[in-house]
Amino acid sequence: MLLLVGSILLVPQISSAQSSGPVLSDARIGEREGETRFVLEFDRAVPYKVFTLAGPDRVVIDLPSVDWKGPGLDEVRGRGLIGGYRHGLFKPGITRVVIDLSAPATVMRHFALDAANNSGPRVVIDLGPVSKTTPSTVAMESAGWGAYAQELARSSPAIATPGPPPGSNKRVVVLDPGHGGVDPGAISTSGVYEKKVVLSYAKALKKALEATGRYDVVLTRDRDIFIPLRDRYQIAHEVNAGLFISLHADSHNSSSLRGLSVYTLSDKASDKEAEALATKENRSDLLAGTDLTGYEADVTSILISLAQQSVKQSSAYFAEILVDEMQTSARLLRNPHRFAGFAVLKSPNIPSVLIELGYLSNKSDEASLMSASHQAKMADGMVRSIDLYFDRKEKLERS
Repeated sequence: MLLLVGSILLVPQISSAQSSGPVLSDARIGEREGETRFVLEFDRAVPYKVFTLAGPDRVVIDLPSVDWKGPGLDEVRGRGLIGGYRHGLFKPGITRVVIDLSAPATVMRHFALDAANNSGPRVVIDLGPVSKTTPSTVAMESAGWGAYAQELARSSPAIATPGPPPGSNKRVVVLDPGHGGVDPGAISTSGVYEKKVVLSYAKALKKALEATGRYDVVLTRDRDIFIPLRDRYQIAHEVNAGLFISLHADSHNSSSLRGLSVYTLSDKASDKEAEALATKENRSDLLAGTDLTGYEADVTSILISLAQQSVKQSSAYFAEILVDEMQTSARLLRNPHRFAGFAVLKSPNIPSVLIELGYLSNKSDEASLMSASHQAKMADGMVRSIDLYFDRKEKLERS
C-alpha cells in the first residue's frame, strides 16, 4: 500500500532548451525518527514529478534527462524504508528513478533545496510508515514540471520505427536487446549490466547479418533506453518481420550454472527454471514503473491468437536450428531448448525466440560475454542458424 501526504514546495521553472542537460552528482539515503529521506543532488535546479505504484510498492521520480554521476546500480544499498533503487532513461527527455520499498510507506513530503554549504541544488523525498488516516494516493510535481513536459511534447517528434528501405525485398529480422534504461536486467558481481551486454551483441549480430546481403535488420533499441515489452514485438509487426530474436543474459543463485539457452513461447513452462525465468523477465515493465492497466487482458487475447500452430512450430523449428548450430560457438545449458510464457514472445504471427546468451552470475560466462572474439563467434553461429531457417522457408514457399 502506497499513499501520499504532506505539503508541496515548488521549485523554480526552468527551460528545457538549455545547451546541456543537468548533472546528477549524488544520490543518498538517510534515516531520522522513523522516516527515511532520499536526496538527489544536481548541478542546477530541476523540475520533477513524484508518484507511487503498488504490487510491489514503489516510489517513482521522473526528472529531465540527466547525466548520472551518482552511485552506480551495483553500488546501491538499501536503508530504512528503501530496499534499493534504480535509474535510467525511461523515454527521450525523461530520466526515471524507481525506489523499491522494503515496507509499505507514505511520501510524507517532497521539496527542493537551493545550493548551500558546498551542496548543489537538491530534490528531497521523505518517506514514513503508512497510517490508517493517510489520504488517497495522488501524483505530485514541482512548479516547473508541467512546463517542462509541455515543451518536451512540443519539441519531441514522434519516434518512427526504423524499417527496411523502400522497395527492399530482403528478409526482415528484428533483434531485441533486452531491458534498457531504468531496467538494468541482471548485474554481475563485478558490475557488468545485462542491458549493456545484450545491446553490444545485438549490434554485432546486426552487422554480421547485414554483411550477408540477405537481410534488413531492425533493433528494438539502439541505445540505453527503456522499451515496454508489448512495444518490442509491436515493432516487429510494424516492419513485417520474418523473425524476432530477443537477446538476454541471465543470472542465478548458483554461480556454477552456465551456458546458452533458447526459449520459445508456451502457456505451460517446460520446467520450474524456465517458469521462474519467464516470471523474472516479464517483470521488466513493472520494474520500470509503467502502468500495466489492461495488460493481462491483452496477454490473454494474444495467447488465444497463438492457437495458430504454424507460428509456434516455426519458432520451435528455429530454436532447434539455433541449438544445433550454436554447439560449436558457445557452451550450452543442459536441455538448451526450453519454453515458458515470456511476454516479449507473444506475437501472434511472427516466429519468435528468446536467447539467454549466458550467465552473468558465472565468472567464466561473464568473461566470455565480455570478449569481442566470443561475441563474433556467437554472431557467426546465429547468422548460420538464421540462414538455415530462411533457406528452408524459401524452399517451402517455392514448393
